[in-house]
Amino acid sequence: MRQHFHAVEENCGLTGTQTWMLREVQRHPGIGISELAGLLGIHQSTCSIMVDKLAVHDFLAKTRDPADRRRVGLAVSAKGNQTLKHLPGPAEGVLPEALKTLTEPDLAGLQQHLDRLIQRLTGAQESYGNLPLAGMFGKDSTIQKEPT
Repeated sequence: MRQHFHAVEENCGLTGTQTWMLREVQRHPGIGISELAGLLGIHQSTCSIMVDKLAVHDFLAKTRDPADRRRVGLAVSAKGNQTLKHLPGPAEGVLPEALKTLTEPDLAGLQQHLDRLIQRLTGAQESYGNLPLAGMFGKDSTIQKEPT
């Protein structure tokens, strides 16, 4: 996983979480920040901060819904689309991609074993439960460099 997210940063100039965010907005044009946070499994305020960073650097565009001016819809900009062309694999990472190939019984067994493992961990930090895997293995959640 570490190699995959390193390759994402090298090829795209963004962290794994940022490219995953762009990909989800590309898949769901006009998505709101709350919905996007739900897809990524992160807090809405964290998502909002990340969206703002991507918008400031012209990877995302924010639009207001004419019917409800409070709602912000998101769209991937031309620069964001160009960046996504450089992705070396799935935006969400190789682990979620591999998990999609498992059967329901295999996933249930894996969940049981992971629950037992987690119970035995010492020094576990609850805050990591809300951090996407891409965020755990990248440098940080800031924009790294311009894509090549």
